[in-house]
Amino acid sequence: MKILAIESSAKAASVAIVEDGKILGETFLNCGLTHSVTIMPSVEWLLKMSNLSIRDISRIAISAGPGSFTGLRIGMAAVKGLAWACDIPCCGVSTLEAAAMSASHIDGTVCAVMDARANQVYNALFTAKDGVLTRMCEDRAISLCDLEKELSDKSDVVLVGDGAVLCHSEFNEKYKMAPEHIRLQRAAYVALLSESAQEYSAHELKPEYIRLPQAERERLERLKKEGNLR
Repeated sequence: MKILAIESSAKAASVAIVEDGKILGETFLNCGLTHSVTIMPSVEWLLKMSNLSIRDISRIAISAGPGSFTGLRIGMAAVKGLAWACDIPCCGVSTLEAAAMSASHIDGTVCAVMDARANQVYNALFTAKDGVLTRMCEDRAISLCDLEKELSDKSDVVLVGDGAVLCHSEFNEKYKMAPEHIRLQRAAYVALLSESAQEYSAHELKPEYIRLPQAERERLERLKKEGNLR
């Protein structure tokens, strides 16, 4: 089964094609261009260089969140459009779990983190042993202070994800970071994780934001202060 995967949850964007656990090809761009500019050209280029057409793809996968609201929407729109037009099933996987897969070979506690702003990170914790990840908690938004307290009794902690540098600094470099080439989210891990994920139609696929967008949070806070929300 050939899987086309898209990762657009943060600043870096990537596209990968995986067949039965083998990475056939992958693009990775962290050059500051918006995902609306890079995603579809990357898909087209990768298919061409792999000597494939979209009709050869059996499943389309996406990092469904958490992450940047704009990035998730762009990636989700691309996947839905391709899946709908070509009648290909699709699936979404946890951005944090896909990020943690990059460090599954490092025995210990894998702490997947993404900057959620407002002194919070999106986070999930995993135990890695002999290349196998075991989830310790659900994906969540958590304050940096609370996460630091939770990690205090964990052993061999390694930070992955685009929030790793932030946490490494905030936690006074107590925990090691994965090397940069495996630290950031990548489409290849999205594809590999999606091999065992549930399939959906383009209509059914949806993002997992974890937290409301900032504009919606501000609107609700304003209504609450005005006494129009109980």
